[in-house]
Amino acid sequence: MKRPYIELWLLLALSLLLITILSSFENIEIFGFELKKASIYEELVADNGNTTLIENNDTNQVIIDKIEKEIEKDTLPKSILFIGDSMLEGLGPRMASYAKHNGHTLNNVIWYSSTSKVWGECDTLSYFIHHYKPNYIIVSLGANELFVKDIINKRAKYVDRILSQIGDIPYIWIGPPNWKDDSGINKLVASRAKRGTFFLTDGMQFDRAKDGAHPTRSSSVLWMDSVVRWINIHSIYPIKLDVPENKTDKANHTVILQPKK
Repeated sequence: MKRPYIELWLLLALSLLLITILSSFENIEIFGFELKKASIYEELVADNGNTTLIENNDTNQVIIDKIEKEIEKDTLPKSILFIGDSMLEGLGPRMASYAKHNGHTLNNVIWYSSTSKVWGECDTLSYFIHHYKPNYIIVSLGANELFVKDIINKRAKYVDRILSQIGDIPYIWIGPPNWKDDSGINKLVASRAKRGTFFLTDGMQFDRAKDGAHPTRSSSVLWMDSVVRWINIHSIYPIKLDVPENKTDKANHTVILQPKK
C-alpha cells in the first residue's frame, strides 16, 4: 500500500478514536465550543446481555428474554389449590409428588365434565379458596369446550369470572390436551389470562386412553413434567418444584364433584 493511503487510514482511525473518547464524557467545552455527548459511546458499550428484540407488529412486546430472567423463583412452601375437570385424574397424582417433595400442600378439586361456564356461573371456586386459603392456584379447564361454536362470545364472561375469583393469587392455567383442532378455547383463555400464566398444551403428543381424549396416566406424568418445566422457566410465578423421586403421590385432600345436571 502506498504511503499516502497509509497516512489517510491512520488519520481516519485516530479521528474515530478521538470522537469515541470525547463522547464518553458529559458535555465539554473547547475554545468556546460546546461538544455534546454523542450516542456512539452508548452504542459501543451497551449491555445487550440476553435481551432479544422482537421485530413484529406488537409494539408492546419488545424485550422478552431479559424480563423473564429477572423473575425470581419463590422458594417458600405453598398451599396449592388445583381445580378443574377430569384431566386432574392424570395430572393430580404427579403434581402431588412434586408438592410433597418440595414441601408444598396440595388440595385437588375435580369437577367431572366441568367447563369454564360451570365454574364461572357459580361461587364454587370462591368457596374452596376460602376453605383452603391457597397462595397458589393451578387450573386445568377447556377439554370439554374444544368444539363450542362462537366460544369467544359465549364463554369470555365465565373465564373472566374465574379469573376475578382468583384475584391477586398467583395462578397457572393449563390448556386442554387437544385431540382435534378447537374452536377457540385456547385463544380465549390466552387472551384473558395474564401473560406468563397460560400453558398451551395443544401441539403436544400423547398416548391416549380408550376414549381417545384423556392422556394415559404415564402420558399425564410427562404432561405435568412439561408444565412444571414451563412454570420454572417461562411463567411469571415460578415456585420451588424440584423433580421428585416418586412418579406419583396423594394430594393432602381431593374433593370430587359430580357433573352438573
